[in-house]
Amino acid sequence: MPVSDQKPSILVVEDDLDVAEMLNAYFNVQGYEVQTVNWGEDAVRVCQEKAPDLVILDIRLPDIDGFEVAYRLRNNRRTKEVPIIFLTEKRSRSDRLQGLELGADDYITKPFDVQELRLRVRNALRRSAQGALTNPVTNLPEGALVEEKLDECARGADWAMLMVGVQNLQKFREVYGFVAADDVLRAISLMVHNAVREVGSTNDFVGHLTTEAFIVVCTPGNLSTLNERIQVRLEQSLDYFYPLKDRERKDIQQDRLAVQLRQVTPLQGPFANGEALKAKLSGLLS
Repeated sequence: MPVSDQKPSILVVEDDLDVAEMLNAYFNVQGYEVQTVNWGEDAVRVCQEKAPDLVILDIRLPDIDGFEVAYRLRNNRRTKEVPIIFLTEKRSRSDRLQGLELGADDYITKPFDVQELRLRVRNALRRSAQGALTNPVTNLPEGALVEEKLDECARGADWAMLMVGVQNLQKFREVYGFVAADDVLRAISLMVHNAVREVGSTNDFVGHLTTEAFIVVCTPGNLSTLNERIQVRLEQSLDYFYPLKDRERKDIQQDRLAVQLRQVTPLQGPFANGEALKAKLSGLLS
């Protein structure tokens, strides 16, 4: 985990010497301590000797591939918490899922925008430093803080919950970029938060169930009003995230951003614990 008075350290694992040199120079200028290796086995060895704060990991390497490197790092006590960003030419959904299943924190494909990579590195380091308590884009609670709230709900009966899912954000990100997708998440979080502030109560809770799904915990009497207010605001706003030239395109209609709202109350239980409630919420995501 980065220490405030030290430079965060990055290990770049990349067999393309030009790319490795470019990343080394760029992140050094950005104030990071950078080390580069070209082989997967060297990456594992270096990380075990002294764990970096973050690893930028190419999948295609001359010996073992990046998936194997990630697997070994995640299964070693000293390196299991180190953030990993995959850097690869592979674009298929199965490749992304394999990386995420191995515990990668992010995924970027070549050719890439180095400014976009810089932001991904920054966000991954922030998340690591905060112990995954708040989302680095929206600053809303996630991880342990949300799990704690779900446990509290599972033990009680005077609550209602609204889940707000953002659909097709990954497809939007692939077309318009990482920064634009972050802007979407940030704007949606503000609209949800403002709706809660206007028609909710001071004890209401807003957080992330996943990166692309928000939960609002409120009093039962406010649930329907909040649902309507949030749905109207979001549906009126989604088109504005697109460039003007793309707003009326018919060929991207099925992949456009959309919101999915689902309501959960104690009557849909009982829930033995927060994990059971989380499983119920996750099952509502489509």
